[in-house]
Amino acid sequence: MPKIEIQKASIADLEIIRKISTETFTETFSEENTAENMANYIQENFNIEKIASELNNPESVFYLASLENESIGYMKLNFGEAQTEKQEGNNLEIQRIYVLQAFHGKRIGQLLLDETIKIAKQMAVNSVWLGVWEENHRALQFYSKNGFVEFDQHIFVLGDDVQTDLLMQLKIN
Repeated sequence: MPKIEIQKASIADLEIIRKISTETFTETFSEENTAENMANYIQENFNIEKIASELNNPESVFYLASLENESIGYMKLNFGEAQTEKQEGNNLEIQRIYVLQAFHGKRIGQLLLDETIKIAKQMAVNSVWLGVWEENHRALQFYSKNGFVEFDQHIFVLGDDVQTDLLMQLKIN
């Protein structure tokens, strides 16, 4: 099988990150959400200006997963003030691990998560945390299988729909 490559993304990768974000978010959540809520969320969160600002934030980092020079997924990590919620201690947030549906089941998400844990150890953080929609059973199962445990929840608003995200963390030390 061809090797999956993971490399740090730059502003030059903005368009591919936008494309993967839009495609993956749509594939994953459109069945359970209205078209209007989906369109508004994508317009607000995956527009060129927003992604450029995320890519240029020194406390966020993106890594692209590629197979035979085709980008098929990415992860976005946040440190310090870039984290979407302040957590106690020295932590790293996985804001997104997005893999195109055609590549599900090929361990891309696992490779990205493994890379995150390697980075977390290098940075000597106490834990890695993330939020997962309570209805995203595939993701919940994936993170649980990898040792993440639920520690809290928060509200996630998608258009006019108020949803619950489960906050999960993996202790590193």
